[in-house]
Formats: sequence, C-alpha cells, structure tokens
Amino acid sequence: MAISGSVWRLLLVGLVFHLVYIGTVFDCYFTSPVVHGMQQHALEKGEAKRLVLIVGDGLRADLLLAKNGFPMIPDAPEVVAPHLRSIIETRGAFGISHTRVPTESRPGHVALIGGMYEDVSAVTKGWKTNPVDFDSVFNQSSATFSFGSPDILPMFARGATPGKVEMWCYDEHEEDFTKDATALDVWVLEQLRTLLHNATSDAALDARLRGEKTVFFLHLLGLDTTGHSYRPHSKEYMMNIQVVDEIVKQTEALFSEFYRDDETAFVFTADHGMSKIGNHGDGDPDNTRTPLIAWGKGVRGPLPDSSHSSHDAYSAPFGLSHLLRRDVEQADVAALMSALIGVNWPINSVGVLPDIDPTKPGYLQAKDGEKTQAEAALVNAKVILEHYRVKHVEKKTHSLVYRPYSYFAHVEGAEELPGESQIALIDDMIQNRNYYQARLQAKEFIAHTLEGLRYLQTYDRTMIRGIVIAAYLGWIAFGAVSILLPSDDPLSGSQAPLHIAVASVLVGFWVLFARQHSPSTFYVYIVFPCYFWDQVLVRASKPLLRYVRQGQPRSIVQLLLRGLLVVGALQSMVAGYTHRSIWSAWFVVIGVLWPLVAWPTQARNENWRLLLAWTSSCLGTAVFPFLSVHQEENLIGITSGAVAMYAIGVFGIRRFTFANAQDGGLFKTVVFVLLNNLGWSVILVNIIVHDLRDKKGVSPILRFIGWGLFLSTAVLPFILRVGRDSPHARLLSFFLGFGACFVWLAIAVEGLFYVMYSLTLCLWVEVESVLRAHAQQDSEQRNKPEGKKDASTYRPKADDLRIAVFFLFFVQVAFFGTGNSFYLEPVYRLVPVFNPFLMAALLIFKIVSPYITLAITFSILNARLDLPPFSLFLVALTLTDVMTITFFLNVTDTGSWLEIGQTISFFCISSLLLVWSAGICAVGEVLMAGQPLGHAVKRSKKD
Repeated sequence: MAISGSVWRLLLVGLVFHLVYIGTVFDCYFTSPVVHGMQQHALEKGEAKRLVLIVGDGLRADLLLAKNGFPMIPDAPEVVAPHLRSIIETRGAFGISHTRVPTESRPGHVALIGGMYEDVSAVTKGWKTNPVDFDSVFNQSSATFSFGSPDILPMFARGATPGKVEMWCYDEHEEDFTKDATALDVWVLEQLRTLLHNATSDAALDARLRGEKTVFFLHLLGLDTTGHSYRPHSKEYMMNIQVVDEIVKQTEALFSEFYRDDETAFVFTADHGMSKIGNHGDGDPDNTRTPLIAWGKGVRGPLPDSSHSSHDAYSAPFGLSHLLRRDVEQADVAALMSALIGVNWPINSVGVLPDIDPTKPGYLQAKDGEKTQAEAALVNAKVILEHYRVKHVEKKTHSLVYRPYSYFAHVEGAEELPGESQIALIDDMIQNRNYYQARLQAKEFIAHTLEGLRYLQTYDRTMIRGIVIAAYLGWIAFGAVSILLPSDDPLSGSQAPLHIAVASVLVGFWVLFARQHSPSTFYVYIVFPCYFWDQVLVRASKPLLRYVRQGQPRSIVQLLLRGLLVVGALQSMVAGYTHRSIWSAWFVVIGVLWPLVAWPTQARNENWRLLLAWTSSCLGTAVFPFLSVHQEENLIGITSGAVAMYAIGVFGIRRFTFANAQDGGLFKTVVFVLLNNLGWSVILVNIIVHDLRDKKGVSPILRFIGWGLFLSTAVLPFILRVGRDSPHARLLSFFLGFGACFVWLAIAVEGLFYVMYSLTLCLWVEVESVLRAHAQQDSEQRNKPEGKKDASTYRPKADDLRIAVFFLFFVQVAFFGTGNSFYLEPVYRLVPVFNPFLMAALLIFKIVSPYITLAITFSILNARLDLPPFSLFLVALTLTDVMTITFFLNVTDTGSWLEIGQTISFFCISSLLLVWSAGICAVGEVLMAGQPLGHAVKRSKKD
C-alpha cells in the first residue's frame, strides 16, 4: 500500500522535531558552567608545601567506614580499612562528599579537581576527551605528578601549562574486568615508589619534587572495576578496599621517608560510589555518597561530637558518632586543596570551603587560627563573585530588558561593581581582627552570590519553557489536523495576513536571540511552534468553527471524555516510569477487564480460545514488572528462557506449512541453524559463567566462538528471508535470531520476559483482527460499508486511537519490562576488557531486541486492519507528547541527585522512544517487505 507524500512529510517533520527538541532540556535546565574573563585569587601562603590526593574510584562511603560492613562474607573483618579508620580517630577530619549526577568518573574528577560541575549533556560528547577546557588545581600547582588510568589522567594534562602535569598511565588493555583489578592499584603505588627512588639520583627531579605547591595524584581504579565485575558487597570488593587501605599506608610511609618533614597534606576521597548491582551514573544515593578523609599539614585533628548532631542513620553503623562528621559538596574539595597549598582557586571553581561557616568546624588547622580561615573565606567569596560579575555584565549587555539579582540591585546604574561594598566590609572585619563576623559575613555573601549565579544561569528559563510547551502542543494540534483534515483542502487567499503575523513573530524572536547572543539552537527551536501553529490555524480554523456552529453537544462531550481517557492512560504511563507495578496493572486491565467490558459478546463467545490465550499471556507478562530490578546472576533463569525459545522454534517447524516446498525447506534449515546456535550458546554461557566465578577469566577460544554464535544468530534472519507466504514464519526467524542476546547478555529471567512479551504481541494481532472483523460486520449490517482505505483517505476511528495507545504501552514495556537491561556482568562474557563504547553497544542491542518483534507484529497488524503504513504510528506520535510535556515540566536541577538524574532520564527516554517508535514502524515494513499482507492474509490454523 503506497504512502502518500503528506504522510512522509508529517513523519519527517515529527522525527526531526523530536530529535531537535531533546536538546531543549539541556538548554533550559543545564548549561555549561564555564565562563571566561575572571580574575584569579589565592591565599598568600598555604600551610602545606605539598598535597597528595588519593581517589578510590567507585568507593562507597558506607562500605569503607562501617563496622561489620560485609556481614554476608564469612570471616570478614570488623574494620575493613584499619589505617584510614585510625587516621579518622587520631589525626584527621572526615565526612561525606556528596556528588552530583552523572555519577561517572570524568564528571566526578572534574568536580574534585576543577571545582565545577560539568554540564550534564557533556556526557554525550565523549568519554576520554574534554567537552570543554577547564582549569584545575593541577594547573595552578607548581608541578603535578599523576598516576593511574589512561581514561582520567589525560583530561587534566590537556589545556594545562605544558610540562606542568606529568602522567604515568598503564595500558588500556590492563583494565580487564575478568582479572584481579587490585593489580592496577598496586601498579600506581609502584610507579610512585619508582619516581621517588629515581629522585635520589636525579638532582633536577629531586628539586621539582621538593618544590612548594606540588601535587601528587594517585588514581586507584581497582574498586570501580571490581565493583562492576563482582558488585560492591562481594568479597572481592572488600579485599580491594583492604588493598587501597594498605596503599594509603605505604604512600604515607614513602613520603615520610623521602621528605623527612611534616609538610604534606593528604586528601582521600572517591569520584562516585557504586549501586547494589555494580553500576553507577544515576542519582542512587549509594552512587552519590563518597568518603572524604583529610589529614596532615594544615588539617585539623578529630573533634568530639558529644551530641551526635552531625550524624544520621546513614553513618550510625560507622561507629564514629563520637567524632564530628563534616559533609561537603564534591566541588568543595577543590577549594579545600587550593587553600591547603596556597594556589589560585581554579578559575571555574564554584566550590565553597568547608571552613567558611564559623558555627561549624571545617577542615583547616592554621597557625594563625581564625585569621587564616577568615582570609580563606574572603578569597572564596572573591572567586565566586567573579563568576557573578562576568555573567552580570554579559546579561546586562545583551538583554533588551535586564533585571539584576535583588541582592545586588542597589548598585545598578552606579559605577560600583556588584559585591564591591560587601567584599570591602569583609576585608575591614579581617583587618580589625573580627574574624568570626568576617566568616559569617562571607558565608552569607557566598550564599547570595551563588543564588545570584543561579538566577543569571536560569534567566531565560521561563521563555524557553514557554517555547517548548507551545511547540509540543503545536505538534499535537498539527498532527491531529494533518490526520483528520484532508491535506489537499483548498486554502483561501485570505490566509496571507495570518502567515505574515506568524512570520513576524518568528523574526521578532530571532532578533531577540541575536540581541541576547543566545545559542544557535534557540533559532531552530522557535521555528517549530511558529510553523505548527501557522498550519493549524490556516487549516483548522474554518472546519473548527463549522463544527462548533453545528451544535452537537453529545458528540463534543463524547470527544472530550475520550480525550480525557487517553490523557489519563498516558499519565499512568508517566507514573509507570517510577512505579513499575503500573505496567503490571496495565496487563491486568487489557488482559482481563478490557475483554469483559469492551469486547462484543459474540466475539468473546466465538473466540473463547483466543480470549483465554490472550488473558493468560497478559497475566504471565504482568509478573515481570513486579520482579526486583536488583537481580543476581541466575543460570537457571537464563537457561529456562533459552529452553522456552527452543520449544517455540520446534513448534514453529512442526506448525508452519508452505505452498512452495523450496520455501518450506529454507525455513526449516534457517530455524534449525538458529536453534543449533541457541543450544550451543546456552552451553558456552554456562561454561563461561562458571569460569568467571572461579576467576579463571574468559578463554580467548570460547570468546571467539561466542562472538561467532552471537553475531551469526543475529544476522542470519536478515540474510535469509524466510516465509515469503507466511509472515509468522518470518517473525519466528527474527524472534530466534534476536533471542540469542537474551542468552549471552541476560543476567536472570530476561529471556523468559522476551518469550512472554513476544507471545502477547502475536496474540494482540489476532485479537485486533477479530475485533475489527466484528466491527466491519456490524457496519455492513447497518448498511454502512467502510470501503477501502489508502494513505490519502485514512481517517482514524476510536479503535485506532485505542490501538495507538496500546502500541505506546508496548513500546514502554519493552524498555521497562524487567529493568535488568543495564547490568554489566553479562557483557564480560564477550568483552572482558574495559571498552565503554562496545559495552554500551551490546547493552543497546539487548534493549533493541524486543522491539524487532514489536516492529514486525505492528507491521502485520497494520496490514491485517487494511490500514496504510505508519497510519497507527502517526496517531501514536500525536498522542504521546502529552507524556513528553509532563516529563519536561518535571525536570529539576535542584533537590536530591536521584531526583535530578531521574527527571532528565525520563524526559530523554520519552523523547527518544518516540523517535525509536518511528524506527520500529520503518523496520517492520522493511522486514516484512514482499509479504502477502492485508486482505490476502487470513486467520488460519496454519498461521
């Protein structure tokens, strides 16, 4: 069935619009914090001559500090890190460093060492390259000697003064998830030992090492690798913590032996934590809470906390409630390190020194007591004020109407710069030795300045939100008009003033954006709402007026009720993103309640076997969203899924018959090969999993065979298109071909979900075909023949609206059905060495697999109902932005990191699933090309 040009245009506009508008969430809520032109500031002299920063990559605070933190491990020690604990109890300060999303290594290290929170969208711009060049404590030091991962160290050397940041990195291939990752950490210690030893015979090196304002950076990746491989509550993770503790102890000894002084400050922390399932990146509290321990020169010792006011339920298991716990934000660590050695604060730092607040002890212990802390507070205030001043000047210069932040509004129009009088006041207090009040004033000033920064960074947010909402509502209206109203309706020449008015609005916004030096994306964003509403007003104004004047209250009420029902269904899907049980409730509704309430009695009676199968399949699939997302590797579950797929394949060979013997022979051959590959895959996965559990690694031969089975099984259905006269035979070949990934990449019951989900989709096609046949029969009995449809005459019915909602439901369930798609453990069976892009590709492939079944069944359904290609999808695409608007308005950049991360993720997932849905329809049409679908395909026992 041909697709009209208007349908292609609508599809193309819709896809481009949704792809482009994914960027609005970042332009609205998350913009780059990097600005230029600030003056730098530093303490006149730091307390310490040198600083040692040790980062345990992926280290959770609770598992490091809690007593009996590994109760599930036999003979586990009560204190897993005795050296670090002794530092806390006898000579250091500790607390929790709270990270921000994304809880990944690069953003975490940027916050720790650069003092800035990287733009969230920067995660999409590369793993090992800098999305933006930023300043760092390393660049402000006299020299930095760094040891560790090639994924982290180069980002701080790039953009730094040449020769200032020295690096010692191991080879990327050493990051093998199947090997003992503690070797990476031991390698770092040995490189440090070698460097200090070489200095005894190299005068130039010795002089550099003994210079002031020197930084040593030890990046210990082992914990992150071990956590991914074995999860954080494993014996391996516990032993890796013990290794890190010993490395800290030996590092201290090396510096004591080499320098023979007490001029070294030490900071131990982590870039992010690790969730229960061994992942990170989102806002899970286990990912955002990391340890911070500081000791040495310039750092205070432990302080008593008799009231336990600094502790909560999280730190109660630490057994440290008698000592003060001082929490910080992750970017505050950069300010602390800058103060300790007296270097310039990183130019983009927004960190707040913990010692600003005079009512709470910080981390500094200076000879001059409160004077140094007050001076540090003044420097911190100046650093953050520089950010505000640059943003202030930028907005004032480029905005048509500018309203400064209220705290600084009194200087508007005067020659005085914002904050000048407050800085002078703090300085006077220090000169008059009123250190307490100076710190108090600095604390208040910094809080206002940070609020002012946020005010300026979100200055245009209301306008962007308005544009986005107008665009999504415009798309909904535009899609509805394009589907409901003929595209070839003649337009009168009287519409010219409307076109001129819309064009004037567009040009007016472009002028505004040019004046404000807005990002180039703004010019693109505004085009869409202007175009959508122009088309809607031109094409729908007269028909809408006619409809209202005809005065059919009953039909209007029915339309409104139906619309409210659809909106309610879509909003329940929104809730399903955070409450997975809602997906199970959906299956109960469509599998049990819908047939009882909405099916014609005759349809239920004549097709009771189909009804029973449909209800059973829905209830079986409803089980999976109820399962916990925290799954242990389960070979029984994996094997059960493979056996179920195998059984379906054998059933298909016996069930399907073909008019052409050659086609039947090809089908049986292809299915036999797929089943053979599936069987060998189960055997190899069982062998590899046992080898990994025994820490034997993955044999290169088994890995080679595994890749061969994995790829050949997935590719074969594309090469040999079987079932030219049987669409379900072709569907079976793709079902088995993509089923292999639920053996190789499954952690538990994903294969069983894949089977039940696919069965439900196949039954859905049969159910809708039966219901449409009964509807046509009723229509013929009422002497209202429907006639034949094509792409230019298609008008959606109420049933089409419901089918589109069901389609959106199945799109969502394919993604959220089990919640186990992002486990890394299964990936190590094929990729044992760290390779983020290949690992991500495998996980994406696993996510894609259920959609192949959805694509083919939806194509069959479209043809069974004798509808034009993409017609049902166009209805779905029009409806689903009700969800997208909700997710966009729910995005937040404040609150807990879990909330921030989830709101971003939900909006992006919702938008991308729309684009993905179009791909589903296109793939389905391509994969089923040449099939005798539509009227030629009848429900039969053979198919």
